[in-house]
Amino acid sequence: MSKSASRARLLEIIRRRSFGRGDVTLASGRKSDFYFNLKPTMMDPEGATLLAELTYEALKDEGFDYIGGLEMGAVPLAGAIAQISWIKGHPIAAFFVRKKPKEHGARLAIEGLTRDETLAGKRIVVVEDVTTTGGSAMKAVEALREAGAEVSLVFTMVDREEGAAEAFAQAGLPFQALYKAREFL
Repeated sequence: MSKSASRARLLEIIRRRSFGRGDVTLASGRKSDFYFNLKPTMMDPEGATLLAELTYEALKDEGFDYIGGLEMGAVPLAGAIAQISWIKGHPIAAFFVRKKPKEHGARLAIEGLTRDETLAGKRIVVVEDVTTTGGSAMKAVEALREAGAEVSLVFTMVDREEGAAEAFAQAGLPFQALYKAREFL
């Protein structure tokens, strides 16, 4: 399937499985009359594959060492993208950032690395499912910077176009989206 055909098919899947109308309070605290819940698309075999393939194609030539982001939205995405990257012969390892470090065991804030691995000095892309103001991604960015990582890009599946691009620009972070909210409205 061509890139444009894959993109059109994924838009259909997101519209059917993950887009809705109705009063909702977003993670940012804002009210809206439409929402995206990408979990049903991320858990659908075709949807997960298309999300991973299109994201991989957008990132493959950028030389990223790791891909991940804040739990929960980034977890299925990072895993699927890591898998596709291995299949395509250009592996990008995955991780995720906990909203709050575990209170038992190793008490890690960043999961998915072995004891000998570090993100220090590594080029990272932060990925998330839906971006509104950018606040969730910035939590991941802060944790990654504390670990010494070089956050080089924030990449989202859907940009709600409600301030994230401006917030990331102000923070000096490049930002890309597979889709913009207006494509579904």
